[in-house]
Amino acid sequence: MIVEHLSLVDFRNYATAELTLHRGPNVLVGRNGQGKTNLAEAVVFLATLGSHRVSSDAPMVRDGQEFAVIRARLSHGERRVLAEIQVNRQGSNKARINGSPSKPNELPRYAHVVLFAPEDLQIVRGDPSARRRFTDQLLIQRTPRLAAVLADYDRVLKQRNALLKSARARGIRGEGLSTLDVWDDKLVSLGSEIITARQRLAVDLQQPVADAYEAIAGEDHRPQLEWALSVGGADPEEDEDGAGDAAAESSIDRLGDPKHIADLFRASLAAKRSSELDRGLTLTGPHRDDLVLRVRDLPVKGYASHGESWSVALALRLASAELLRSESPAGDPVLILDDVFAELDADRRQRLATLTAGYEQVVVTAAVEEDIPVVLHAHVVRISGGTISDEREVADD
Repeated sequence: MIVEHLSLVDFRNYATAELTLHRGPNVLVGRNGQGKTNLAEAVVFLATLGSHRVSSDAPMVRDGQEFAVIRARLSHGERRVLAEIQVNRQGSNKARINGSPSKPNELPRYAHVVLFAPEDLQIVRGDPSARRRFTDQLLIQRTPRLAAVLADYDRVLKQRNALLKSARARGIRGEGLSTLDVWDDKLVSLGSEIITARQRLAVDLQQPVADAYEAIAGEDHRPQLEWALSVGGADPEEDEDGAGDAAAESSIDRLGDPKHIADLFRASLAAKRSSELDRGLTLTGPHRDDLVLRVRDLPVKGYASHGESWSVALALRLASAELLRSESPAGDPVLILDDVFAELDADRRQRLATLTAGYEQVVVTAAVEEDIPVVLHAHVVRISGGTISDEREVADD
């Protein structure tokens, strides 16, 4: 897939913006705060329906405006697709595909993007929510219909939590909680599908992550991925130090039997009901799970060096790209490397550049042009104060 042209209206610092991108490497250069990452963020939003920088949509709308528009002309071989989304400060977003109204969750069917960013270090070093977000955004790109499943789960979870808080406030127990059983059924149905999809993804990523890690780090540290599941007895949200040990006990079958997971989920809800009523909070389900990452048979979080942590984060992104590349009839995903090279030592810079240069389209942002290896210098765009200056530069053969 290729992003041929990107248009923005009232997105971040841009009242309007027009950016032409080419096949192969594209470099966006500008001092920090000039708007280059905003361009990358807009492309990523079309593919994942979310931002890698903020958890809500409102910050992406320019100050004083009620909505922003992201529009991109995408090339899938000989086919052209015009994808557009209106990002609203409040309320649901609206999408159009080739000018016709569409549901936003249809966009990932056409826009395939893998982002590398400094925030990726939080995938391996941050709290469980960072790893869940990474996984779920990849799930949406791999299986776009899961966007609706994830959204429905979040909606049901919020409604169930509201009911639990109301029951706690009113002192309701026992038979007075029949409505909770209805929400339990919905939570189990949606949550079991999410857990199963996440487990299968972890299995499918295992070998690509191992290959990418060795290519980046130059060593085989046996990286591993495994889910610690709250429905199986783990509680990563409350005992992160024990998440690594809990994964071995609660991973169940790594490929996941949906019926077995549903049974475990229902049993876990029953076992935790008293605690949930005391706290007014749903204490089990995919919203409390964690993807445990290991190198050298030790959890990355707490044990890995800075270089090892970066290698794992980059390996996760490269493995994601390889997985999408192998499964998509639309060709390679667009790779976006957002201010990543400044974070890496010279050896990892060169290795990453070599590994990514062969993709159909690569977009690199950097504050210092010299940080970017020569192999990625083909088309340079300079960004200053929201102004885009395009200068086509052809690298030496």
